[in-house]
Amino acid sequence: MVTDELIELNGLRFHYRDWQSSKTHASVEDLVLLHGYTGHARSWDSFAQSLSENYRVLALDQRGHGESQWAKPDDYGTTRMVADVKAFVAGLGLTHFSLLGLSMGGSVSIHYAGEQPAGLNKLVIVDIGPEITTAGASRIQSGVQQSDVFDSVEEAFERARAANARAPDEHLRHRVKNNMLKLADGRYTYRYDRALRDQSITRPRPSVEENWQAWKNIAVPTLLLRGSASDILSQEIANKMVDVHPHCVLSIVADSGHSIPLDQPEGFLEAVWQFL
Repeated sequence: MVTDELIELNGLRFHYRDWQSSKTHASVEDLVLLHGYTGHARSWDSFAQSLSENYRVLALDQRGHGESQWAKPDDYGTTRMVADVKAFVAGLGLTHFSLLGLSMGGSVSIHYAGEQPAGLNKLVIVDIGPEITTAGASRIQSGVQQSDVFDSVEEAFERARAANARAPDEHLRHRVKNNMLKLADGRYTYRYDRALRDQSITRPRPSVEENWQAWKNIAVPTLLLRGSASDILSQEIANKMVDVHPHCVLSIVADSGHSIPLDQPEGFLEAVWQFL
């Protein structure tokens, strides 16, 4: 069973989906999911449903995304989002949980886990690292600079399909449909805060050195997933991440780009399930 819930964190209203486990005993572990940049909690629906028999799955819309409240334009940095995760964990009273973060959510998860918080049991980082490939960063920046108003949801889907040939239709449509906001004139735009698309806004970001230090500080078993065709996380950086983190294992998901849960949902589920 899944419910949509609201919670106030750090002065903002957040939305999350709560997939209650079908098991009722007290030993059921919580699994917190953090989506990527421009993503949303609904993108985890299929994955969360598959794991909910054994886990209580909590998919959070991060600030400015999905159905969570928008912040000030310059208030979307990693530090703020880490503070949101801390408040979310405290607000729900999570004491024994795993954390999974994709891309932006993975960066947030690295810095959160790097503080060695009590209660964190395992960590899954999806296709992101302390350093990212320039080509991939440029691709993402170019994508968000395109027109962001559509005559229909189908038009938005066709844009997404042109940018990603791997994702199964069902999963891609679901992601696009739940990322659309209907405007007063009947057209559609993306649901996430338009300020997040504005490259002129300066937001504080951790340095590469701080990213690596956070990664080295992680003290829990960690799964690092890389898409075989990723243009964000290079094989070289992934190998280095494993070398400096004694509790980390690397898994490569075949025929996947950066968006592993979208590109290869079955391979993603299998890799995460085996680790957890």
